[in-house]
Amino acid sequence: MSSSAVQSRTIAAQIGQSEKRPSSNDWLLKAIRVVFIVALLLFALFPIIWVISASFNPSGSMSSQTLIPQNVESIGDLFTNYNRLFNDPQVPFWRWVGNSLFISGLTSIIIVLVAALSAYAFSRFRFRFRRNLLLGIFLVQVFPNILAMVAIYLMVLQLGKYVPALGLNTYGGLIMIYIGGGMALNIWLMKGFFDTVPREIDESAMVDGASTSQIYWQLIFPLVRPVLAVVGLLSFSGTLGDFLLARVLITDRENWTLMVGLYSFVEGRFSDDWGVFAAGALLAAIPIVALYLFLQRYIVSGLTAGAVKG
Repeated sequence: MSSSAVQSRTIAAQIGQSEKRPSSNDWLLKAIRVVFIVALLLFALFPIIWVISASFNPSGSMSSQTLIPQNVESIGDLFTNYNRLFNDPQVPFWRWVGNSLFISGLTSIIIVLVAALSAYAFSRFRFRFRRNLLLGIFLVQVFPNILAMVAIYLMVLQLGKYVPALGLNTYGGLIMIYIGGGMALNIWLMKGFFDTVPREIDESAMVDGASTSQIYWQLIFPLVRPVLAVVGLLSFSGTLGDFLLARVLITDRENWTLMVGLYSFVEGRFSDDWGVFAAGALLAAIPIVALYLFLQRYIVSGLTAGAVKG
């Protein structure tokens, strides 16, 4: 081997080692990134940590709230707010939880079924005024729901005179408003996903003699489960966390939803009942987190499928 070849290999090895060895600027950039990520995590998690700490604060006062609960003499003092939430006869906490789960669950199921049928019709069929109906559905979402609050109240009030099950202080009236308010956006969302399903599936099934209902329920419906999971999750979480409509349409304390019931702790004496409110807020987040974890694989597959098919 010639000396020039050995020298070139030596130089190449030195260059490779210099490239592998991180410079001071690289370490500085990595340190800045780590600090930035940690700062963002602390910023996002601090409100949650503060609410958890407030739920275990035995004083229940916001003015004396600290990150680490003070004046804790025993383990039982940490659960003072939870004991009041569960055992106080004046606080029907579990009744509120049942009301919220019933209303949110039934609303999300109906929205998913009706929106899926409507989206399939808009995606697959061509009929008169189809475009106008789609534009009308889109325009409904332009105006915020709070603008129609007075009209909604009067409509439910008058409807209750003829159909008591859909009047004020009834679950039927509240569910009806939730369904009507969330239908338009979900139809648009589902229609976009239905458009990504190849029409060749419908055509091949028709050639084999399948009816429209068979094509929908046996072929198309299983393929769009990801978007059904997304719509169901959004509808459930949005209904469970709603306060304004439930506060206006439900007047009986026993029929309150969880959000309205928790607000009763802070609307009059904010400092005294802050701990109970924080404890209830933590427990109210459990159903949404559990549902998200259960539907996570469908949500992820729905995002990736939409990206590939789009």
